[in-house]
Order: sequence, then C-alpha cells, then structure tokens
Amino acid sequence: MDRVAFSIFGIDVMWYGVLMATGMILGTLIALKEAKRVGIKEDDVLDLAIIAIPIGLLSARLYYVIFNWEYYSQNTSQILNFRGGGMAIHGALIGGILTGYIFTRIKKMNFLKIADIVIIGMPLAQAIGRWGNFINGEAHGGPTNLPWAIVVDGVKVHPTFLYESIWDLGIFIFLWIFRNKKQYEGQIIVYYVTLYSLGRFFIEGLRTDSLMIGPLRMAQVISLIGVVGGIVAHIYLSKRKNKVK
Repeated sequence: MDRVAFSIFGIDVMWYGVLMATGMILGTLIALKEAKRVGIKEDDVLDLAIIAIPIGLLSARLYYVIFNWEYYSQNTSQILNFRGGGMAIHGALIGGILTGYIFTRIKKMNFLKIADIVIIGMPLAQAIGRWGNFINGEAHGGPTNLPWAIVVDGVKVHPTFLYESIWDLGIFIFLWIFRNKKQYEGQIIVYYVTLYSLGRFFIEGLRTDSLMIGPLRMAQVISLIGVVGGIVAHIYLSKRKNKVK
C-alpha cells in the first residue's frame, strides 16, 4: 500500500500522519464528552489537549532519538525530522502525563480526576495509529507460519501492530464500560497504564525493531515498571480512599 495518502502543493501527506491525527482528534473528542459527563469544564480539557499533544509528539520523537543516539549524534540535522520516521509511544505518554500534572497544578485542579478524563480515549487513538505501522511495513515481529502472518520483504512475520491494535481497542472498551464503576480518582489511568504495559511487554518480545538499552528491550523495561507501578498505585489509592465525588 502506498504510504502517501495525498499531496498538498507538492507536499506528500503520509497515511501514518493521517491515522495519528485521526486518533488524536477522536481521543480529544472522547475526553471532552467525558469531561461534560463528570462536570469538568470542557475548555479546560481542550486547553490541556492543545498543550499536551504537541509536547507529547515532541517527547515521542526525543525518546526515539535518545535510544538511537549513535546515529543521531552523527546526524543532528535529522533529530527533529518527524517526516523521516521514528517515534515512541512511551515518550509521548511520559511527556503528556508530565504536562498534565504541571497543567493541573497551575490550574489548581485534581490531577487524577483530569487524568482519568483525558486518558480514556488514549487506547483508541493508539489502536488507530498502529495501522500506520502496517502501511509503513514496520513494527512487525519475527518469522512465523501462523495463518494470520503478514508478508514483509518476502518473509511471513508476526503482525505485532495488529496484536497491539486489538489489545488497545480491548482496553478502550473495558475502560469505557468501567468508567461508571470506578471507586477512586485515578483508577482509569492506573488501569490503563497497567493493562497497556502488560500487553506491550509480551508483544514487544515478538518485535524485531525494539529500542535497546544494552541487552534489554527498553519498551519491556518501561512496561515492567508500568505494571508494578500500576499495581502499587492501585493499592495505595484504594487504601487512601480517594473516593469519587
């Protein structure tokens, strides 16, 4: 499939970018809908999205660059070349969450309550964005003879983009149903981090293009931290009885 969706004034617009933008727009609309439901000003959520999305994109790029520094240290002009490819969802999450924390502190808002609102559409955005990897022929796994394998460069491989897309969609459906039953502020983001990290850990083990830190796959290290951190946060927040108001 052609990576180019369309061209504007001679500039190619890639499917990857179109799918990412679609996911971010849907995620923002879902957050606005959730904000209205729980009585939070939609303008505050929109203001946060306007700030957090570009910072998240920049963080996703810088995260990727850091773990490919051997190349980028010799090609510094490519560091901010987003069109050249290379972004990492963990970088986006770290940047976005930190931005949200600072934003809510300045606005004197409940960070956990806002985080629950904003994060609920995130797995849906990820599920959509992963199809950009399919179009680019990237983020796939190693060789397999499974009936659902895809062919990349003449080799049948694991469609890890598909595994994660399905997992992310499942997380979104679960969180959307569960959101009316949460027992404390922050439960949605805690469940998201835990569930996403759990799935990503196993899926990452199948990929052939992992960012590495020594002999370790960085995404698996971060995922382990996410799972453990999520469990600890759940226990702590449950005991603190940070009840939903």
